[in-house]
Amino acid sequence: MFTRKNKKFVLILVSLMVMSLWLAACGDNKEKEAPASAERTVTDALGNQVTIPANPQRIIASYLEDHLITLGVKPVAQWSVPNGIQDYLQASLKDIPTIAYDLPFEAVTNFSPDLLIMAYNSNVEGEKYAQYSKIAPTYTLGDDINADWRKSLLKIGEVLGKSKEAQQAIDTYEAKAKDAKEKLQASVKGESAAAIWLVGKSFYIVSDKLSSGAVLYNDLGLEVPKVVQEISAAGTGNWNPIPLEKLAELDADHIFFVDSDKSTGSEALKDPIWQTIPAVKNGNIHEFPSTGSWLYSGAIANSLMIDDVLGSLVK
Repeated sequence: MFTRKNKKFVLILVSLMVMSLWLAACGDNKEKEAPASAERTVTDALGNQVTIPANPQRIIASYLEDHLITLGVKPVAQWSVPNGIQDYLQASLKDIPTIAYDLPFEAVTNFSPDLLIMAYNSNVEGEKYAQYSKIAPTYTLGDDINADWRKSLLKIGEVLGKSKEAQQAIDTYEAKAKDAKEKLQASVKGESAAAIWLVGKSFYIVSDKLSSGAVLYNDLGLEVPKVVQEISAAGTGNWNPIPLEKLAELDADHIFFVDSDKSTGSEALKDPIWQTIPAVKNGNIHEFPSTGSWLYSGAIANSLMIDDVLGSLVK
């Protein structure tokens, strides 16, 4: 006979079974939410299937260190060129040894990396990818993603299992940029600016859509001078060469200037044409050292640029 007591026992048994299934499902979900804890295979921008090790500890991501530091990751080696390193990151990278920007195979091997993250297609062109892959799993962001620091940060966050940290960093940056833009609108509304770099006796002007140009014009809402538009349309890089004669036409209210020729006397600045540029004549040239962040891009670099712009234009 199916008594009330039996019925109660069956209900308890069913409840326990349901709870067991629920707990098991929770355990499965928890596993899926921690992809960095297990080896994973992902596809990079060039279509390569790359096996990402669980919690990689010896990463080389040359010229992508801004993103790594933003995510709380220190590489095993940092990017360098004969004349320097990314000085603005040295608070986090001061004890990290350097590696040449072109990542020689022997040097890479000597660091025993467990993951390589490449920025550009050209880093792995020809037989390079096969050779790097013999050293360690090699993931390439690709030119399109690398051109946008936000996409780069999100993709590296995805590869390293730190998507949440990547998005939080972007959200923090966007909030800072929004606040800065409002302050600039109240202080210098309608005024234009250009970023200029002097190196090797030649002048370069930043693109209106890349690097510090994206910060000035897109994030902060400063006006784009006509000359910047013209040079950007004809150029392909973050920084494009500009003849001094063309600089004389620069109709910017402000110039953010990076001088990499200080050690050789900055002879180009003595040219009368430079002296006649309106922003120079009016004392609206804001100079920053080549050791600053203006030549780079990323959450850290761009945040420091915002500080520089506010310090220069908001009184």
